[in-house]
Amino acid sequence: MENRAFYPEKMQPPAGPYAHGVEIPENAKITYTAGQIGVDFDGNIPDDFDSQARNAWNNCLAILEHNRLRISDVVKITHFLTDPAHIPAYNAIREEYLGENRPTSTLLVVAGLATPKLLVEVEMIAASTRKG
Repeated sequence: MENRAFYPEKMQPPAGPYAHGVEIPENAKITYTAGQIGVDFDGNIPDDFDSQARNAWNNCLAILEHNRLRISDVVKITHFLTDPAHIPAYNAIREEYLGENRPTSTLLVVAGLATPKLLVEVEMIAASTRKG
């Protein structure tokens, strides 16, 4: 059985590309990523939002791939942005990475992250019953 996104009939449809809930099958391997920031492999933090957002997503994907998971296994994403003006650009990047996958999602606009240069942080939960 695959993860199953669902949308209760007694609720408004989601306002974006996410599901209201995701059911994880029994015996699924679950992986949690730590919050990933916009730092690249060499430890550089770009000045622009788009590059930081892509780095954060790529860092999450590297964690999932290390544990033999893929974006379609993601069941929950928490997004932290430091400026609400970045929401439209972030949504476009998020949709690019998610494709048709619709995990649950929470987006927070926060006063700041670990250092003032950071503009975005992303954490994910993924689950899969695939073997190997």
